[in-house]
Amino acid sequence: METYATALLYAIPFFILLLLVEILYGYFARNQKHKVLDSVSSISSGLTNIVKDSLGIGIIIVSYPYLLEQLALTSIEAGWMVWVVAFVVIDFAGYWNHRLSHHINFFWNQHVIHHSSEEFNLACALRQSVSNLIGYFALLLIPAALVGVPNEVIAILAPIHLFAQFWYHTQHIGKMGWLEYIIVTPSQHRVHHAINPEYIDKNLGQILCVWDRWFGTFQEELEDVPPQYGVLKPAGTWNPILINFQHLWRLIQDAWRTRSIADKFRIWFMPTGWRPADVKEKYPLTVITDVYHFDRYQTPASKWLKAYAIFQMVSTLGLMLFMFYNYGAIGFDGLLLFGAYLFTGIYGYTTLMDRKRHAVWIEVSRGVAGLILIAYTGDWFGLDAFFNFGSSLVAFYFLLTIFGGIYFTYFEHKLLNQQHIALK
Repeated sequence: METYATALLYAIPFFILLLLVEILYGYFARNQKHKVLDSVSSISSGLTNIVKDSLGIGIIIVSYPYLLEQLALTSIEAGWMVWVVAFVVIDFAGYWNHRLSHHINFFWNQHVIHHSSEEFNLACALRQSVSNLIGYFALLLIPAALVGVPNEVIAILAPIHLFAQFWYHTQHIGKMGWLEYIIVTPSQHRVHHAINPEYIDKNLGQILCVWDRWFGTFQEELEDVPPQYGVLKPAGTWNPILINFQHLWRLIQDAWRTRSIADKFRIWFMPTGWRPADVKEKYPLTVITDVYHFDRYQTPASKWLKAYAIFQMVSTLGLMLFMFYNYGAIGFDGLLLFGAYLFTGIYGYTTLMDRKRHAVWIEVSRGVAGLILIAYTGDWFGLDAFFNFGSSLVAFYFLLTIFGGIYFTYFEHKLLNQQHIALK
């Protein structure tokens, strides 16, 4: 995991640079595709995923090295061919994993976060899951194991394959000519993220689009059908941690409420969105029926709250980068504690963005806990060894979050309500 954390130290700045380029282009072209709270939510989702993956949280059913040891029938000699075979197998496995996530109730929970934004931009590419706690992907790599693709090749290509899916989450690039027949392009992926009936569950490829064309899931972007983004059961929150488990919670509720014993078991493996008939009738859910006319999620947000949300996101990113930089020295127990502070922080400020009053208790409790930890240890996970007063700076940050939680809950929220009443 330390190697993965090191790779992220290089990848994250590159992603941020591309994000800034897209935002600046949208600003100067007067065609902005970013909304502050939505983008903060998206980037914060990415931070939770990165922390979770770097800590190795989850259960792996079977590992690729084990499959390689048990199943290899031959061994590919070192050279360019082994990289080509590995890439094709990873991409093929990615297509079927993606298709599984779109078509089976249980697996949709680990993917819904990626589709939850009602915008489409590079930030929403970072909406990645923390609920994918069962590692089964190696099972889809059995073809690679059979021909003896070395584990080291898979380990190098897998993150590169994932990072290469970032760039096509944009509305600023049109169709790309002959490349539309080979690779996944922004046009094709706009279709994938759309909730239009014509586009649902289409274009499931990750790098190569040939799988969609071969297996009947390809759909071209149509000029007279502008893509509308989001999910048919809207998330209704900026909190990425809540979004990660919304669908799972609905499945648990439906399985508990249905009178049918068979439905209690089969609901998990039925097509995405399927619900028992008795539960569906008694507990209806809000589902978008007109994709061109629905209320997109928004909450009252002053310029100060938007600035505070950005400040919290940037501060969390900075703390996370330090965690990766000092990964080995912090130790596993320390990393778990560090990760808990990051997760709680993201949960707190995104709940504040939702204008939920209990956000103040999360912000204040986390801030006080952070100050106590610094006072007790005299340092913030070894930060003072890198620059003087580093822990003092983190302590000041926690004081600001305590103040921010109180101010935006009890003072600014009250002013916004008074202004809203005055306008009526």
